[in-house]
Amino acid sequence: MDVKTYPLLRRDEEWRQLLTPEQYRVMRARGTEAPGSCALLHEKRPGSFACVGCGQKLFQSGGKFDSRTGWPSFDAPLDGAVGTTVDRSHGMIRTEVHCANCGSHLGHIFEDGPKPTGLRYCINGVAMEFVPAG
Repeated sequence: MDVKTYPLLRRDEEWRQLLTPEQYRVMRARGTEAPGSCALLHEKRPGSFACVGCGQKLFQSGGKFDSRTGWPSFDAPLDGAVGTTVDRSHGMIRTEVHCANCGSHLGHIFEDGPKPTGLRYCINGVAMEFVPAG
């Protein structure tokens, strides 16, 4: 995790109690889930996607699209919902996406998305929960 302070802070042992081992590995240790492994990849109902770690709403279902990468993809987050940092891991430079409220790692942004943004927020499904509209 970066050194920024977030509105919601938890001790490591609290995160380990709250999250499954896979969620902890992805969200707190900046891991990646296996492509195609999350049910949210196929979620198409109206609603929003929220951070599993804190409940912060991150993306609306209307901005979700099938990028054929194996991870849920979105063209834009909700205003103020996510933050970004430079990720220099794995011998490349990428833009990491994290929850603006709790700092949990969500995924990465790529510049190969659909118009109008041209962006693809490639998000680990295990880091989100779906909240149906209504």
